Amino acid sequence: MKIKLLLAGLLLSALGVSAQTYQFDMTKSQPNYTDQAGYGYDVVAAPEKKDIKKAFFFSVKVPDGNYRVTVTLGSSKRAASTVVRAECRRLFLEECVTKKGKYQTFSFLVNKRSPYINNKERVLIKNREREYLHWDDRLTLEFNGSAPAVREIRVERDTIAPTVFLCGNSTVVDQAKEPWASWGQMIPRWFDDQVCFANFAESGLTASSFIAQKRLDKIMSMIKKGDYVLCEFGHNDQKEKGPGAGAYYNFSFALKKFIDMTRKAGATIIFVTPTQRRAWDTSKTKILETHSNYPEAMRAVAIREKVPVIELHDMTRTFFETLGYDNSTKALVHYPANTFPGQTTALADNTHFNQYGAYEVSKMVVMGMKKLQLPIVNNLRNDWKDYNPAQPDDWKTFHWALCPIYETIKPDGN
Repeated sequence: MKIKLLLAGLLLSALGVSAQTYQFDMTKSQPNYTDQAGYGYDVVAAPEKKDIKKAFFFSVKVPDGNYRVTVTLGSSKRAASTVVRAECRRLFLEECVTKKGKYQTFSFLVNKRSPYINNKERVLIKNREREYLHWDDRLTLEFNGSAPAVREIRVERDTIAPTVFLCGNSTVVDQAKEPWASWGQMIPRWFDDQVCFANFAESGLTASSFIAQKRLDKIMSMIKKGDYVLCEFGHNDQKEKGPGAGAYYNFSFALKKFIDMTRKAGATIIFVTPTQRRAWDTSKTKILETHSNYPEAMRAVAIREKVPVIELHDMTRTFFETLGYDNSTKALVHYPANTFPGQTTALADNTHFNQYGAYEVSKMVVMGMKKLQLPIVNNLRNDWKDYNPAQPDDWKTFHWALCPIYETIKPDGN
């Protein structure tokens, strides 16, 4: 095993300063992850030389923050095809094909966080989140694809690039297990290594519960001037009961808190109206409005407070209606029994997206950013192509390398 930990980084680490740079030669033997070593193969068993098609994970123990990850992909012994994701299936690189003896190098930014805000406070994460890869003390990379091969990994702290903090529910969160997916874990794929996405969303949350669980406090402990906060709520907020509940009461009041705290930090707040549910009228040609007056309440707060809005509500309606009644299931978690390991019953969820649906919705969010002329759209990757939800990508040609972690229980919220 050979690991090069730069001398300056070693000194800073010993002093408790988080500015390390780590470099791993993946052609050499590497250990399984332990807290003592602070790096190694993780989550599933380390790959064996004879099994070139097996996905594998590699983790590095690092403090909270943003990290530039540079990977050199390929092999001197065989052709390879590699997908790169991080933390909970956060997509950074689609299939990278390399010939034998040829390599390609890519860089991207990954946000790593733990629940700890300071020595007295912490985020009140749910029990289900305790096993998530994005709430621990390490940065975890997933190498997947039809024949993944990695020559080198370099991880170094970044404190300069703008961070886009994502706030929301199950339609935004980095879904931890197949076949569930959300736009928040797909959107990093479209940006270069000068923009970082930090996804704080969680299934079942409302704007109020997001704040109550100290997720916004955690964001404020990490945010800097020039960053962004994107908020998509409404799905679960409409089901709140009790005193003060309602679109123009608790919901609007909570949104105002997001605005005030973000602006106080010198960052930009952006609202994202909620994604549509697959709920059809009797003609099966038009999507029904199932969010009551919550999208309109969000727009009203935005007008009053001069907050930019990405109209995901309208774009996803167009998307579903374009696909049609039958094919719209191809964007959601609709699968017959035994499609995935341990799935003994059929899945038919009309709210939560699958990988294809999440991928398409992420493009809609980027188009919303472009419409708002956000400076970060200058950092879209060279292969970005403008998207129209009335002309979606063909679901039949979409490919996703399945992560070897599955869940048949639907996420919280609906």
